[in-house]
Amino acid sequence: MAQARSDGNKRAMDTIEETAIAVLLGGMTLLTFINVILRYGFNSSIIWSLEVVLVMFAWLVLFGISYGFKVTAHLGVDAVTNLLPKGPRRMLALFAGAMCIAYAALFLKGAWDYWAPFADLPKTTGRWFPTGLDWDARTYGYTETGQIPIPFDWLKSWLEQTFNSYEEGGERKFDSYAKLPVLVPYVILPISAALLLFRVIQATLRVWRGDAESLIVSHEAEDAVEEVAAMNRDN
Repeated sequence: MAQARSDGNKRAMDTIEETAIAVLLGGMTLLTFINVILRYGFNSSIIWSLEVVLVMFAWLVLFGISYGFKVTAHLGVDAVTNLLPKGPRRMLALFAGAMCIAYAALFLKGAWDYWAPFADLPKTTGRWFPTGLDWDARTYGYTETGQIPIPFDWLKSWLEQTFNSYEEGGERKFDSYAKLPVLVPYVILPISAALLLFRVIQATLRVWRGDAESLIVSHEAEDAVEEVAAMNRDN
């Protein structure tokens, strides 16, 4: 039972980007299609649709970064490294992986520090590495999006009480949101940064174990030529 649950969690983690990308693409397409029908068929529109589509597109791009590392789809130049023997080429790939891990860690810190004040959470101190928490930075929980409504009353109540509350006269109070707070669309920043760090570590471990030679995209044209040649030999 525990093994099955572990395998299920692993499969869910392995497919998180694919699922998110599929949902976002479907949502963007559906919302745009509905808005076009409303605009040209009924001289109306969903006023918040453009902002939502822009948010979904930003989420799509950020999920795509970690997905690219997962499937080795990022572009790179290996004209020089391919001239080296296998050992030095592997060491350079590991060095590149270490640099990517360092970058992803810095990106995660920056993403959290940017998002945290909007969620009324403390950002980290320190320029390069977290050295503590800055509790005075919790000041932007009230910031709202331009047009996006909050779809459910329970969600509105939870957001207000969790991220837009304050103490006054010994009593806990909260301000009401008219639109969706920006902390919701901006939450993709720390999420995508954490996924990026996780996928870069995975890609680097593949090189370390010898399962891959580099972090970059495979040579699709050469692979296609070899596949056609193999098919011709079989025929």
